[in-house]
Amino acid sequence: MARSLLDIADARLQFAGHETFPLRYGWLKKAYDAVSNEIESGVPAGTIFNDDASISLFGVGRNMVISIRHWALATDILAAEDRPGERATRIAKGRLGELLFGDALDPYLEHPGSLWLLHWMLASKPGRATVWHWAFNEFHEPSFDRELMRRRLQRRCDELSEARRLGKDRSISDITIRRDVECLIRTYVATAGGARRAPEDNIESPLAELSLIQKAGIGEVYRFRRGPKSSLPDEVFLFSLLDFWNTYFRGRRSFSVDFLTFERGSPGQVFLLDEETVAERLVRLDALTEGALRWDESSGMRQLYAHDLDRLDMWQSLRSMYLRDMAAAAA
Repeated sequence: MARSLLDIADARLQFAGHETFPLRYGWLKKAYDAVSNEIESGVPAGTIFNDDASISLFGVGRNMVISIRHWALATDILAAEDRPGERATRIAKGRLGELLFGDALDPYLEHPGSLWLLHWMLASKPGRATVWHWAFNEFHEPSFDRELMRRRLQRRCDELSEARRLGKDRSISDITIRRDVECLIRTYVATAGGARRAPEDNIESPLAELSLIQKAGIGEVYRFRRGPKSSLPDEVFLFSLLDFWNTYFRGRRSFSVDFLTFERGSPGQVFLLDEETVAERLVRLDALTEGALRWDESSGMRQLYAHDLDRLDMWQSLRSMYLRDMAAAAA
């Protein structure tokens, strides 16, 4: 049986933080560049987010500055470092931030793999974007509106509160849940313009390009789009598989296609892939990893085996993808 949020005892579950603003184009690079400049200048990294100068630097209001920080941390563009004896959380450059912006492999998020990586960082593990993780791994309604999602999330939060996963006597308010649901939908669904909407509210989140959540008929009804994802690179699929493997099942040596499709936090679940699509991608991993991962369906069980998992560097695979595609574009 697939795990639920109730089974992840050591998870730090967090709600809100985005100040009701979905991720926007340009925010992540601005956050990374600001922290990089602080590090180079010897200023404690992350200070800018608490400084009045952030408003002019980022060109947004105070609440949006908080939102920029939240999204940068939630997507591994920046990383939070809690140090013993220090009350304030230190900010550092995240691994994905260094890859995309520090090494300038995709500073403007033009490569389709970058958007899939950002989505993976948000939805694959419970953490700063707990509702994103819950929605893609535990909310399985064929179609839904905001109210149905809110009710299901409220019920799950009540269960979590009873299990004390949220801390002693702590509960999540209804308005927080409503705002998280609204922000999640706006993250993945393109906003229709309107005369009554402020211009800044018509700016789409870059993750809307993934079309993971779509309108389902007339009105405010939506559905998750499960099936093949032609823009998802095999290298990003491999990265997600290794991340999932190393995080939850480090000692395991094989997986079935069914497990990698439906288990919580798996590539199939987070990317909304169907079973046959997952199988097709697993077949290609043999060549992509030069035999370190091997696909076998001779027994009829369709399994992926780790032949030499330790020599696979999931970050180097991503780097090679970007460098290859950059060279191809320049040719």
